[in-house]
Amino acid sequence: MIDASKPDLTRRIAVLGAPIDIGASQRGTLMGPAALRTAGLLTLLDGLGFEVNDYGDLLIDDVADLDDAPPDNAKHYREIQRWTRALSARAYELARSGAIPIFLGGDHTLSMGSVNGIVRHWHEIGRELFVVWLDAHADYNTPATTLSGNMHGMSAAYLCGEPGLDSLLGGEPRSSIEPDQLELFGTRSIDKLERDLLRDRRISVADMRQIDEFGVGVLIRRVIDKVKARNGVLHVSFDIDFLDPSVAPGVGTTVPGGATYREAHLVMEMLHDSGLVHSVDIVELNPFLDQRGRTARAAVELIGSLFGQQITDRPTPTNAIGSSD
Repeated sequence: MIDASKPDLTRRIAVLGAPIDIGASQRGTLMGPAALRTAGLLTLLDGLGFEVNDYGDLLIDDVADLDDAPPDNAKHYREIQRWTRALSARAYELARSGAIPIFLGGDHTLSMGSVNGIVRHWHEIGRELFVVWLDAHADYNTPATTLSGNMHGMSAAYLCGEPGLDSLLGGEPRSSIEPDQLELFGTRSIDKLERDLLRDRRISVADMRQIDEFGVGVLIRRVIDKVKARNGVLHVSFDIDFLDPSVAPGVGTTVPGGATYREAHLVMEMLHDSGLVHSVDIVELNPFLDQRGRTARAAVELIGSLFGQQITDRPTPTNAIGSSD
């Protein structure tokens, strides 16, 4: 167990893998955590001056099934429920330790557990957690709106307290965010009923049309300014299909027209400079579909930018990641 009485060591990172791939239609993301480690993620973070603690991959073998009635149109509900309960408890523990948790996926159902636990921690100390959802998809379906029944497409909606998966956590506390604390960024594939729900909830969506028109710098600055104005903190949920498939082919749900390599780096650099990021998910890497590790390496390089790696030697702002609350 982690000793929550330890001081907040602002240069400490806690890495946890969650090899789950049943939330998506394409299997293989269970190999994502190993691929990210193999591509040098831990070495890179260590080289940036962080104390990196790798807690390995989460196991759910000893997590018992619950006896609630599974909802319709939620494939593999029971096993995802076990993952979500285990991840929420572990995420809460890691956040309380004062480290910056990085969760290695795995498909995007990971965030139902990881973000829930992180939100619970920040609620307890009176801070709002905002979630930047870097993703080609909105993931704002519910069992009532989904076309596929794949639960990785319900993860953002679940975090905002939408109904339909109300028993997913069992006895684990559910800690939702408000719809205006979710920032969809890079979106370019939204189902019709999902779009209606996003409009009703007034979810902020920076789609690729807006990125083309205004540029990623302007749009991510709006997010940063909003969070700072409310004394909030940020969780970055990085689905690798945020990137254009020409940059990152190793995902199961490629959508053309995504962020370029340089655009993605600028987003990560600006998020780092903001000093607001206190937790991260990296999801949907499917090494089975990758080209000689190309996507894994790109993801690691982008996480490097998120944690302060620079191409030039310009001064790092004093309010960078890990430097302040």
